[in-house]
Amino acid sequence: MSDPMRIRAQLMGDKVDVRVLMAHEMETGLRKDTDGKIVPPHYIQSVSATCNGKTVLSAQWGPAVSKNPTLAFRFAVASTGAKAGDKVIVMWVDNKGEKRSDEAAITLPT
Repeated sequence: MSDPMRIRAQLMGDKVDVRVLMAHEMETGLRKDTDGKIVPPHYIQSVSATCNGKTVLSAQWGPAVSKNPTLAFRFAVASTGAKAGDKVIVMWVDNKGEKRSDEAAITLPT
């Protein structure tokens, strides 16, 4: 299994700002190794995020996304009733069927 995602979620007025760092090789299937053999594709295909049981992000990715991708998004507090202490859960699935899910509590800005 891959390394845990680093997630930061901050309550900013009537919105929640979320930043995620994902550890993943994101191989396109076009690169060759030192022996000249093609490295098989291995990349994240879908990413989703939930808060209080409601989906706040759903994305489809492809092989053009960089290694160890970062993702930043914002969602409205009104859509989920989010408050400080609630959890934001981020999950990805790659083209080999591997999955990763991690969570972070929403914090107030410091």
